[in-house]
Amino acid sequence: MAAIVGTLAACATRMPDYVPSSSPPPAAPTQPAPAEPTPYTITGDTAPLPAPITQGKSRWTAVRWAELPGFGQDPLHEAWNAWLKSCERPGPVQAPLCKDVRRLSIASGNEQRDWMVARLQPYKVEPLQAASDGLLTSYYEPLLDATRQPTSASAVPLYRPPASLGQRKPWYTRQEMETLPEAKAQLAGRAIAWIGDPVDALVLQIQGSGRVRITEPDGSVRLVRLAFAGTNDQPYKSVGTWLLNQGLVRDATWPGIKAWIVQNPQRINELLWSNPRTVFFREEPLTEQDAAYGPRGAQGVALTPGRSIAVDPASIPYGTPVWLASPGPLVALQKLVLAQDTGSAINGAVRADYFAGWGPEAGDFAGRIKQPLKLWVLWPK
Repeated sequence: MAAIVGTLAACATRMPDYVPSSSPPPAAPTQPAPAEPTPYTITGDTAPLPAPITQGKSRWTAVRWAELPGFGQDPLHEAWNAWLKSCERPGPVQAPLCKDVRRLSIASGNEQRDWMVARLQPYKVEPLQAASDGLLTSYYEPLLDATRQPTSASAVPLYRPPASLGQRKPWYTRQEMETLPEAKAQLAGRAIAWIGDPVDALVLQIQGSGRVRITEPDGSVRLVRLAFAGTNDQPYKSVGTWLLNQGLVRDATWPGIKAWIVQNPQRINELLWSNPRTVFFREEPLTEQDAAYGPRGAQGVALTPGRSIAVDPASIPYGTPVWLASPGPLVALQKLVLAQDTGSAINGAVRADYFAGWGPEAGDFAGRIKQPLKLWVLWPK
């Protein structure tokens, strides 16, 4: 599951490290600020460094823990929830760590850090050819309103996979699905729900899943998740790149794309059809427990806002703890994350898509993230 121009991110219950420009400034504190915690001191990291590792498309070079920016300041308990999720389906290398990961879920941050230093070796991830900064983007779960039946205000369908999907590869393009009678016939009766904006449908497909409030025919409203269930096997083409190549915009972030759409409503189909790829969904109930996490990523575990990333699995295996550092310009990040997902646009050694959560605040954040990146995998010794 992954990204477009700079796909989209934020947090479910709060926005870690970011406040949109439209938000009011925080209120002045009414109590004295707590004392600064004692700085964390790394001990025991003195053994000779192991040899580099070639992992698929990447080269891993061992480094000292002191080289990880912000290692002593990250509130690790937030990342531990994501690590516990990875331990539901660990890979063979990470599985032996899971007993300790579970035991340390109630430990202090410094106790967790001590264990990491003792059991793990950080390796800087670099391309095989030449060292360079990578690219950080972000994605999220849109939150949309829909109806179970089409109406004058909700006429854009969100489809489950058609029965003939496996019989024709690639399946019909986005444009053909909307214009060819034979494609439309095979989609008849396959709509899960209907929404009002075709651009929202495109965003949902790019993100790979979303939360939808569906109004049923009896007037009741259900909150469900539409999860990724397949594609038409057509190539993904960025609508932002299409606009840039034609000289129609200079800002290809989602805010820039949406501004162009407002000014050129008659060209919406032209924009949408420039991307032949479409995504089909399956409906999943959204329980109270499910609602605290994102959809299941490629690892098969639920994603944690602000602590799960999508990676190229040819460079970083699923379930690997990763130290992520990005200087901005939108937001500086230095934190522990877990490699739990992938996406069609996530290719290369130093490439990550940061899962931020759901809803419009997440979308605003994710639509603006496109910044340099450095990654360190934390590999068992």
